[in-house]
Amino acid sequence: MTLDRGDVAALALLDLSSAFNMVDRCILLRRLCVLYGISGAALSWISSYLTDRQQCDWHDGMQSTHEFIKFGVPHGSVLEPLLFVLYTADLAPLIAEHRLHSHLYADDTQVYSWCHPTDVSLLQDNMSRCFDDVWRWMCSNRLQLNALKTEFIWCAPVRRRHHIPHRDVQVGHDSVHPVQSARQLGSPCYVT
Repeated sequence: MTLDRGDVAALALLDLSSAFNMVDRCILLRRLCVLYGISGAALSWISSYLTDRQQCDWHDGMQSTHEFIKFGVPHGSVLEPLLFVLYTADLAPLIAEHRLHSHLYADDTQVYSWCHPTDVSLLQDNMSRCFDDVWRWMCSNRLQLNALKTEFIWCAPVRRRHHIPHRDVQVGHDSVHPVQSARQLGSPCYVT
């Protein structure tokens, strides 16, 4: 609908490095208690599920020593994406504070908005400010925003493409150059 109106849209596909492995269990348990009201036996069960987990590696038929895992949520369980979503739930309101829209699915975070073609520089600056706040939030929550794999794409009708800026978007301390196509949750997305 945005493109049909002649407006320009921007989409950022934020990438997190080893997202599920970086979850700080203490922060997660505190959030579950304070923000979601989980307490008593339920919180004890989740705490027990997350703590005292060990792993080892096998290489050339040799097993390494078992090491305790200090961070992360267990892989392969149905709780893995759910616990991560609860851990990162603060991102949606943070993004909304910048009057931008978000779509979060497990460790995939998308930030998008649209504007009149004459306001694309303002939109790009606003998105950079948002990414800076997201980057700071990620750092304070032991997550790492990966600017090298983050993608940023402008979408505009052919008659409006000359309004699209060619400058990079700031993501934390790094710059992200706009791309012509990107994969959004497994589906291709192209500049139109």
